[in-house]
Amino acid sequence: MRSLSPGLKRRACAAVALALSATVGATQGAHAAEGDFWNSIQGFGGTLASTERRTEPVVDKLEDLRPSKVPYRSEEMLTAIDGAYAYYQKIVSSGGWPSVPGPRMIRPGDDDPRVPALRKRLAKEGYLRTSSSGFDSYSYDGELESAVRRFQESHGLRPSGRVDRPTLDELNITAEGRLKQLQLNASRLQELNNMRPEERYILVNVPAFQLEAVERYEVQLRHRVIVGRNERETPNVKATVRALNFFPYWRVPDSIGKLDLVPRLRKEPDYLEKEKIRVFSAQTAQEMDTRSIDWSHVDPSKIKFKQDPGPQNALGLVRIDMINEHGVYMHDTPMKKLFEQRSRNFSAGCVRVQDVFQLAEWIARMEAGWDQPGRVEQILQSGQAVDLTLTRPMPVYFAYITAWAEPSGGPVQFRPDIYNRDGVNQNGHGEADPHEAPPVPIPTQALAP
Repeated sequence: MRSLSPGLKRRACAAVALALSATVGATQGAHAAEGDFWNSIQGFGGTLASTERRTEPVVDKLEDLRPSKVPYRSEEMLTAIDGAYAYYQKIVSSGGWPSVPGPRMIRPGDDDPRVPALRKRLAKEGYLRTSSSGFDSYSYDGELESAVRRFQESHGLRPSGRVDRPTLDELNITAEGRLKQLQLNASRLQELNNMRPEERYILVNVPAFQLEAVERYEVQLRHRVIVGRNERETPNVKATVRALNFFPYWRVPDSIGKLDLVPRLRKEPDYLEKEKIRVFSAQTAQEMDTRSIDWSHVDPSKIKFKQDPGPQNALGLVRIDMINEHGVYMHDTPMKKLFEQRSRNFSAGCVRVQDVFQLAEWIARMEAGWDQPGRVEQILQSGQAVDLTLTRPMPVYFAYITAWAEPSGGPVQFRPDIYNRDGVNQNGHGEADPHEAPPVPIPTQALAP
């Protein structure tokens, strides 16, 4: 973990000692003691491990954005993750938690011999304080269902209450694995915080599928994003936003042309016309007659694809230009429905931003003539291409943060390690919950940057 200042170290140690002394001998067994300890140190107020039964119907409302105005790059976040590390270190020292056998799903109302292990697992981390049925009961009751939902919410999973395969995968990461994950993410946050502070910047947390726009050390905007799928990872990037391109052309990267577009055209040769994509010779840059191309034998290295501006364009109506060695950037998308998915790794590496015009207006508002609200809307209404080169370029970071703690308290937040960069997942993420609606079918244009 990071080195704390003597004063901060004393405050952290005092908080741990106070929490420990307040819980020893005052709870119903070791599991409850650890739950109370965490409530005390983080000020949960009992909300994490409430025994109140949840009876209202569950609506899968997507509320996956951080609510706090405290940015990831802050001393407050570093202090909070230090407290989380101390808590999980105590769990590891006490023997960790049991695994929950799989792979079969456990549903509310089931009688299942794995339920006792599930109860003990959730209690060790503080999600379940007590059990009216006892820790040895096989019955999956409402109290346990509420604890499972809380666990799912704090791990970026659909809060269905069903212990499905993704939930089992997260449950079965060991306490030692979580401790390692917290240490690794503390280092990532520290590295970000060590960089020269900027008055305005953008940070994308890739595995959390969200973006925050920060000004004067406070989050001004937060957006859901779509990031690269597993075989086309969104890289870690430190770059600078230098321009906004309204009604952009999309010059299809060679990799997407070869791996996505040409195979699609072999099955659907009229796709180019529908999507207003033109073909050019790689040698002469002359436009080619697509009717003369045999897509079954074409050499992708000899052609280039270019999509005209418009609502069908894979970049949508605005591109946020940020030159970098990976060739990735942020942009709009015509595939708005994909933002309704809980896991949003669909792209070929670039970052698509929900409500991107709001972000574009925030980026541009320091430029002459762009300081009044509504300027972006005027451009969109005009339908004319506009390129705004920023006189005040803005830093942007693509980061990989899979664990953090909120300064205001609440459960520690973990997110699936979608690119396996943490090295702590034991089972990976297998088949999806069969009760969950499948992702929206993704046409080739949606697999664009």
